[in-house]
Amino acid sequence: MGLARPLSRSVRLNGFATCLRLEQVYWDILARMAKINSCSVSALLSYVDREVHLRHGGVKNFSGLVRVVCVVHSLNEGTCSAE
Repeated sequence: MGLARPLSRSVRLNGFATCLRLEQVYWDILARMAKINSCSVSALLSYVDREVHLRHGGVKNFSGLVRVVCVVHSLNEGTCSAE
């Protein structure tokens, strides 16, 4: 149940401070993604934010987008399992 616990964290998205509330499992996936890309979680999220703005003009639910990015990453890496 610890992975389902929501956590709010302060992150910087392209220089702007904001608060993002995600379940622990997503923060763990983001940390792995950042490590793979040799960057911080904030830098990774800034990249996602910038790309969605450039390609689609933004998104109304950034937290939902981050969850989808995490799930897609996990599926592509073969790490998505029912534990």
